[in-house]
Amino acid sequence: MINALPPATLLILGALPLLFLKGKAKGIWLLILPVISFFNLLAIPVGSHWTFGFLGFEVVLGKVDKLSLIFGYIFHIIAFISNLYAWHVDDRVQNISGTIYAGAALGVTFAGDLFSLFVFWEMLTISATFLVLARRTPKAIAAGARYFMVHVAGGLCLLAGIIIHVQQTGSAAFGYIGLESLGSYLIFIGVGVNCAWPFLHSWLVDAYPEATITGTIFLSAFTTKTAIYFLARAFPGTEILIWIGVAMAGFPIFYAVIENDLRRVLAYSLINQVGFMVVGIGIGTHLAINGAVAHAFNDILFKGLLFMTMGAVMYRTGKINATDLGGLYKSMPLTCTFCIVGAASISAFPLFSGFVSKSMVMEAAAHGNLRFVWFVLLFASAGVFHHAGIKIPFFAFFSHDSGLRCKEAPKHMLLAMGITAFLCIFIGSFPNFLYAHLPFATEYAPYSASHVIAQTQLLFFSALAFALLLLSGIYPAEIRSVNLDADLIYRKGGPWIYRACDKAFNGINDFGNKVFAQKVPELLARFFSDPARNVQQHIVRLSAEATGDNSKIDRRFQKIAHRTTTNAYPIGGGVFLAVVFLAVMSLFYFN
Repeated sequence: MINALPPATLLILGALPLLFLKGKAKGIWLLILPVISFFNLLAIPVGSHWTFGFLGFEVVLGKVDKLSLIFGYIFHIIAFISNLYAWHVDDRVQNISGTIYAGAALGVTFAGDLFSLFVFWEMLTISATFLVLARRTPKAIAAGARYFMVHVAGGLCLLAGIIIHVQQTGSAAFGYIGLESLGSYLIFIGVGVNCAWPFLHSWLVDAYPEATITGTIFLSAFTTKTAIYFLARAFPGTEILIWIGVAMAGFPIFYAVIENDLRRVLAYSLINQVGFMVVGIGIGTHLAINGAVAHAFNDILFKGLLFMTMGAVMYRTGKINATDLGGLYKSMPLTCTFCIVGAASISAFPLFSGFVSKSMVMEAAAHGNLRFVWFVLLFASAGVFHHAGIKIPFFAFFSHDSGLRCKEAPKHMLLAMGITAFLCIFIGSFPNFLYAHLPFATEYAPYSASHVIAQTQLLFFSALAFALLLLSGIYPAEIRSVNLDADLIYRKGGPWIYRACDKAFNGINDFGNKVFAQKVPELLARFFSDPARNVQQHIVRLSAEATGDNSKIDRRFQKIAHRTTTNAYPIGGGVFLAVVFLAVMSLFYFN
């Protein structure tokens, strides 16, 4: 007997009291809830729990092992930090959506079957959509609608894959799937939407910057990381993931460099970092999987920290474009310091968290003789230092003096950023605390002399390149602009596809309605109103055409039409004929 509840239960059901709580009571409840849920998780032993039958299959609400536990730990930590950061938010839509969103992520993480996983997967979509819509601006509403449509399409693809996979294998267990059938490919693509693969990624950079200041912290933590968990569980060692991850790590760099909106820069940077994780899962060795999982853990922290610092800037100044900011280190020194910690972590400086996880993936690529992959990841590491490690803090807090003078971020925001910054430094300095919870045992030592020297050289030469490009005027200037991405395909092509489908399929539908829903029933109704008379009229017409004598047609039609009695079939007869027809057709079909 387990004295605990399924991991997702407390957060999802705990959202209900938020309908009635107000003020400090609401804030305290939001902080206590993830703490209680975390201790509930600690009380659950390794194994499969809370199982029951559904349509002949086994549903498992608590599959607990090292892979699910490490994601469960970080999801609880970031839920607490995010709620602390959002202490000032008095908006039930955000409060409830954020709590359910975190609970749904836990539901996916600990689901032991594909059916319950799909339910929690769709809860992620719905709750995340409300976090975007909660900003209540026209752009946010449009972005939220697009976010919802894209993820519903991905969810339908996932559902179709699950149904086919379960039908083919006879099992709904959530474990290794691999790319072996149509169902597995559909599942693979459905997960790829949430993972923001190339050409499927536009929803992320479209929606995250339009969400609320606090909602973006939640969004950066859960959707893509649950997808990484799914891939690590179901598709480890799938080679195509290596090349998908390489593309993800490479292309966002170019967009992030020219982007003016700093939250959009971080959105592209998020895709870049997820690319490292996807590569690790594709390589599939113990070292690579450990590196992908460790980097997911760290990315939630340092990317959340960077989004928090930019959110604090936006909260105090109302601005987020690089062209509008600068010189804020004078007004917001603590926020500036925390931003630099986040920048150092994502750039993989020694003694910061990114250093001890990103290097594991690159080491796995090197051991796997994947030289080109290793080179692209090296280039991506330099690129992320440019756009997230330097550009974000430089243009927000230094660069030119924008003349903005504001207050430092609120205390609860500073406390949330301080806790996250501490964890980034602590994990970077003492990585064994993280390594002990990874899925596989590891003896990897990040602080070797060669690794420290090589990474330090990479960072310093990247900083030198940034300075030289900036001083020479070659570095792209920060300008107000709209950068076109892959979403141009569906933004411009969507209306054309809609009109084509409207004319083709709706035309067929209208024709079918007119013929089969209107004309045919009318003809049948007239015929069966007096079938004997209708048959006689038809016989008279045929006989007249056969003999060539049309003079008697009118007289015979008049005699038939003036009959006072009709021979209409009773309704029971019509029903009987319909049943006989269906029975005959069924025999042909099943034989």
